[in-house]
Amino acid sequence: MPKTSARLLSLLTLLQTRRDWPGALLAERLDVSPRTVRRDVDRLRELGYPITAAKGPDGGYRLTPGTDLPPLLFDDDQAVALAIALHHATATGADIAEGAARALTTVRQVMPARLRHRIDALHVTTVEPPTTRPPARAGSALLMTISAAVHAREILRFDYGPGTEDDAPPRRVEPHHLLTWRGRWYLLAWDLDRHDWRTFRADRITPKIPTGPRFTPREPPMGDVATFIAARFRGSDPDAGTADWPCQGEVILHLPAADVAPYLRDGIVEELGPGRCRLVLGSWSWHGLAAGLGRFDADIEVVGPPELRDAFERLARRYAKAALG
Repeated sequence: MPKTSARLLSLLTLLQTRRDWPGALLAERLDVSPRTVRRDVDRLRELGYPITAAKGPDGGYRLTPGTDLPPLLFDDDQAVALAIALHHATATGADIAEGAARALTTVRQVMPARLRHRIDALHVTTVEPPTTRPPARAGSALLMTISAAVHAREILRFDYGPGTEDDAPPRRVEPHHLLTWRGRWYLLAWDLDRHDWRTFRADRITPKIPTGPRFTPREPPMGDVATFIAARFRGSDPDAGTADWPCQGEVILHLPAADVAPYLRDGIVEELGPGRCRLVLGSWSWHGLAAGLGRFDADIEVVGPPELRDAFERLARRYAKAALG
């Protein structure tokens, strides 16, 4: 590669790593004169890269967004990370599978052979939990519309759900966060008519255009969005200020900890000896917790609390009745 071309690629790489670059620092990093830096910047501009220059004795350069997308330059780690992310795009819950596949093809075509071999060796199979309904996908245009309202802090109006009546008034919310939870996209917003925080499935939202006036963001519920969302989907009391399961119990299972651990999502298991382990687990209800523990098909000793013991007793009577027909 000619020296000038190599230097242009090095200059472009530097401009992509930080917002502003003093001209003298660029010249020092590239081991050239400030005049050469100015000439190389002009060459990059001719290739379509929008680079602005700051005036003054300590003037510098900035790579800014343009109207067209110029060629991009990635190092090896960035290119591999991008390819892996595109491989997993179908598991994000966004309807971008086709675009991700085309983007991966484009990136692969310009990769050097050493990287293509690494990417081609990466075979990923996305397995989703079986369901009686097809997974709900949120379109990229919808996600961008919601995200724009969140970023602009503008009130969003939308019809919600497939069964929305024609004369039903649209929902009016202050959109605060667009988030994902187990493969689905949700909008966390303050409902202006219900005066409460609500979560809305993005794939059920039909936005009304234009958006409303700007609003002043409220403090996140529970002080943290992630904590609030975990509490909401677990059925916890938001006023409790924690995302823990509303019902949490402790038992001793007559099974080795190694046989129990693979089937736990967020429980705590401790080995007690040969064939016994201590398990702390949570659920949305005491009956749900007791029934969930029964799936291990082993003897159970309840450590506590009494509500869990009562739930086992009620389930035992119910199952005995069911066994008698």
